[in-house]
Amino acid sequence: MLLRSSLLAAGLYAAAPALAASADDWRSRAIYQLITDRFAMSNDSNTPCDTTERRYCGGSWQGVINHLDYIQSMGFDAVWISPVSANIEGNTTAGEAFHGYWYQDITALNTHFGSPDDLKQLSQALHKRGMYLMLDVVVNHMAAPKMPPEFNFQDFFHPFTDESYFHQPPCFANDSTTDPNVLEQCWLGDPNLPLPDLNTESQTVVDLLQKSIHDIVQTYQVDGLRVDTVKHIRKDFWPGWASAAGVFTMGEVIANDTSFAAPYTEVLDAILDYPSYFPMVSAFSSPQGQFGPFISQITASQKAYKNGLFLAGSFFENHDQPRFQSYTKDVALVRNGMTFPFIHDGIPICYYGQEQGYQGGSDPFNREALWLSAYQQEKPLVGHFKTLNAARKAAIKSSNGQFLHTPMKFYAIEQNSFAVSKPPMLALLTNIGSETSKSIVWNVPQAGFQPNEELINIFTCGQVMADGQGGVNVRSEYGMPQMLMPISAVQGSNLCPADPKRRVANMAGNREKMLSGAVLFGSVLFFFFRFWQF
Repeated sequence: MLLRSSLLAAGLYAAAPALAASADDWRSRAIYQLITDRFAMSNDSNTPCDTTERRYCGGSWQGVINHLDYIQSMGFDAVWISPVSANIEGNTTAGEAFHGYWYQDITALNTHFGSPDDLKQLSQALHKRGMYLMLDVVVNHMAAPKMPPEFNFQDFFHPFTDESYFHQPPCFANDSTTDPNVLEQCWLGDPNLPLPDLNTESQTVVDLLQKSIHDIVQTYQVDGLRVDTVKHIRKDFWPGWASAAGVFTMGEVIANDTSFAAPYTEVLDAILDYPSYFPMVSAFSSPQGQFGPFISQITASQKAYKNGLFLAGSFFENHDQPRFQSYTKDVALVRNGMTFPFIHDGIPICYYGQEQGYQGGSDPFNREALWLSAYQQEKPLVGHFKTLNAARKAAIKSSNGQFLHTPMKFYAIEQNSFAVSKPPMLALLTNIGSETSKSIVWNVPQAGFQPNEELINIFTCGQVMADGQGGVNVRSEYGMPQMLMPISAVQGSNLCPADPKRRVANMAGNREKMLSGAVLFGSVLFFFFRFWQF
């Protein structure tokens, strides 16, 4: 009865004028994720920001507006911002709520980031550029400074004004919990900073949550939602809530098990592809990484998720996980791993600072201030993202959109390399790294190109000829990834332009890294022969 009445209520909200793009419209998008407090300040000052203090550093929605050129120039056409609702104030045992996930009032905005007009202006600025706005939202819980009875529920939260709106303590859950009763009924956090769990079995709570999300989407013309801690609420809650929102929904389900995550794709449009993320990071972080488990996980998700991996969020870094360069600084490993989300079936996501080579480990070190980078456009990974986004757009255009509906397939799987095909793209990836004399050869007879078709490696602009059956045989260069596309597919794009000056600029970042690898290898050989005693 609860689910039925919830869906009926959501139907009333869904009847409101739609301002947002459909789930299908999101297929072609590439998302840039940012933490508002750490992306840009309104006045562009270079204020220090010590991540270890876990305090507000001054980023704002106006700051984001000021740097939309930076985001769009890399090819991203959607921006995911951290939660916007009012959070608990003051310092806690885990610092201040600069990240936005500790709600106190879901009917008001977090004034640290700006005014309602500022958020509306951000939405409008994105839409004028043809870009989408994705809000991060918390539905499962609020945040309290202490445990009851030291903490009094009365009128502290809004609109949940007393303890009857919450599941009652004392049990706690965490990301490793699998028991549904514990996951859905217990609190997150800990006794020092508890996150009171909303009683989503209560129709009153359901109605308030649905009205809140409907209002915020309509007021700020939101195009999509990233939904926090989805697995901590019963599954049959989500369809009614999503219907009330009326926009694309991508849920966070932290799990390394496809069978656990898959049911949530039945109740929301998509989920973040966490089951693939964990083995992906392990596979690319060193030459000892294993591609077999990673590829098996991908193919399992393609079969298990409601829409396959289409619409799933594919990411290599985010605010909850250590940055990849905290595991390895090897430029070839970094570039190989960064490339995969752009040939993934889903929606590629870049976490702010990834493009600047940030190296922070676990929270709070992975939540650095981006203004300290000066938003440098010349950084090699900025160029890498530009190339990846341009290639994906060219693949979509040249295939008349079929790229977005064609599942990726894996070929030539070896200990340290594999190929992944998603026509008209063929990615050749490896984890041998740049600091090795080892060479990789990708022999892909099933590459799917036309016989004797002229191809181009979008990273170096080097040309390759497919064989008489449309296959390829390609050798690695310093462990770098390769992405082959028909020359006909990139014509008219910014990839490998015919103008020699533009081509040199396009290749500069990759050539720089390849040369640095060569210099390093040469130096090793020099010292070996100079000092080794025969």
